[in-house]
Amino acid sequence: MSTIKDVRARIVFNSRGEPTVEVEVELSSGYVGRASAPSGKSVGKHEVVAYPPGGPEESLDIIRSEVAPELIGMECDDQESIDIILHKIDGTENFSRLGGNAAFAVSLACAKAASLHHHLPLFQYLGGAWASEIPIPLGNTIGGGKHSAGPSADIQEMLVIPLKAASIRESLTALFSAHKRVSQIYSPKTSSPFGRNDEGAWTLDLADEECLSLLWEACSQVAEEMGIEMRLGLDVAASSLWDPKSSSHVYRRKGTSLTREEQIEHILSLIREFDLFYVEDPLHEDDFDGFSELRRRAGPCLICGDDLTVTSKQRISIAYRKGSVDAVIIKPNQVGTLTDTLEAVRTAKNYGIKCAVSHRSGEVEDGYLAHLAVGFGSEFIKTGVVGGERVAKLNELIRIEELLANRARMVRLEQG
Repeated sequence: MSTIKDVRARIVFNSRGEPTVEVEVELSSGYVGRASAPSGKSVGKHEVVAYPPGGPEESLDIIRSEVAPELIGMECDDQESIDIILHKIDGTENFSRLGGNAAFAVSLACAKAASLHHHLPLFQYLGGAWASEIPIPLGNTIGGGKHSAGPSADIQEMLVIPLKAASIRESLTALFSAHKRVSQIYSPKTSSPFGRNDEGAWTLDLADEECLSLLWEACSQVAEEMGIEMRLGLDVAASSLWDPKSSSHVYRRKGTSLTREEQIEHILSLIREFDLFYVEDPLHEDDFDGFSELRRRAGPCLICGDDLTVTSKQRISIAYRKGSVDAVIIKPNQVGTLTDTLEAVRTAKNYGIKCAVSHRSGEVEDGYLAHLAVGFGSEFIKTGVVGGERVAKLNELIRIEELLANRARMVRLEQG
């Protein structure tokens, strides 16, 4: 066995140039695990608190003065006890003292150090020898909402989903090709400036349906050229559209406000028109019953919760009882520790709910998310498509697939 010898922390920066906490855990065997925390911009109100009022600097002080002394001397692979100590030091129900981002950085750094000590890749340390399925990537290709500046769509993410690819490399080739094809189709049609948002998705001066039509054209071309199935998905991020005063979803570009019933009908019309495979957060974050109604009528389209379920085993259980979702987003810093994240994944899987391990809009340049997705047996991974911090996760999937050799297999999902 190897014990924790030292815990160090510093401030680094995420992909938006915002400060975040990075933690190094050094073991008595000499191995060092390092992890830093991503940050979200579209944040659900039921997530743990990212940082205390003093921001990352306040978290840093607590890690150095309280967390490090408690963890030094502990067995490196006693992950559950490590995460219990993080909860105990914080002393709140939502990590509002230590900060969920800081707790996640400590938790992940410990797991990385332990995996190095045991001479195992992180995905096998977390998931065991059976962990061999490569998740389907969800590629955010056209963006709007809170992730985009300037004229853009109201819907936050329009996703490309390659299905039945022979390998992760083929899947990623399809994603990159579709992303590039969007600009090739859009550029000759407009003199309006366009660019990329926080997650590398294109920001286009088009309404939602126009963006989806363009994305459909791009995906159809790539699918025909590559001979694989390409489908579309959405992350509506409906809580960002929700106006509690009028109890409606406000589409600012369109200048319209939709009640719950009208929002359900609107999403259903998009599912039918664009043969959507997946829709995330189609209604606001407390509307379990609205999700249930949409799911009942959505046919084979997967209805996914993010702000609704926030990687919480309790909220996932409510969603199951109410029949609200087919899938849930898994974001470790929504809940604070790897142990809490794993409990959420196990809860979802026990209920037959699919999992999509996901990045945040403010990401770090680390491939950790690929290991979590494979180690947790996730059906999907959501990383974005372009940008170094996004590609780091995608390239790590290629390495994992290569390491698994003939044991690796892509997740296969059928709708019908």
